[in-house]
Amino acid sequence: MCALTRQQVREVDRYAIENLGVPGVVLMENAGRNLAKAVDEFLGQARGKRIAVVAGAGNNGGDGFVAARHLAMMGADVTTFLAAPAQQLSGDAEVNVRILRALGHEIRQVDDPRGLAERLRPFDLVVDAIGGTGIRGALRGVAAQVVEQVNAAGRPVVAVDIPTGLDCDTGKAEGPAIRAALTVTFVGRKAGFDAPGAAEYTGVVRVADIGIPAELVLRMIGQP
Repeated sequence: MCALTRQQVREVDRYAIENLGVPGVVLMENAGRNLAKAVDEFLGQARGKRIAVVAGAGNNGGDGFVAARHLAMMGADVTTFLAAPAQQLSGDAEVNVRILRALGHEIRQVDDPRGLAERLRPFDLVVDAIGGTGIRGALRGVAAQVVEQVNAAGRPVVAVDIPTGLDCDTGKAEGPAIRAALTVTFVGRKAGFDAPGAAEYTGVVRVADIGIPAELVLRMIGQP
């Protein structure tokens, strides 16, 4: 299928929720579960591995929370680093972080990104669930520092949907951006992935579904 722009990604989600009646939390569950499967395959198997999920407060972070739960069920030793104030969590992401807390999952608040790289080095793999396709322009502030720290850790990174800091439409990084070994992207490749130099950030790209027929939805909303 065609590579998706930022607007098409939003339209697919909107149509699935409003027209097909698929709750956003179900889409997030499907995305996170399939992300966990991809991580398991990337590692050979997740069981016995130490995995860090670095998550923001948005839906990308929510996908990471779901993946953390499923990876733990696969036998991985998972720690989630919350790279945003807990009070910023809302909606489906907040639902899933509450589930993690209820299960006794280890969640570490990242109040100061300095030193995060050192904290991530003991892990076998880092999941980048910091930010998604909605990011435009250069990252700044805490988000930029967190991305720089993840890259500095020198561990293999799996990006959720898109490497944080990479523009969905242009495939350019105007500032700091995650350099992933694998990007597990949902519904379809993103338009920017085919831009010159984008592969330096995405690594291998694998498309995972979120439980809806993407091609059909795109036809219904009149997108090519």
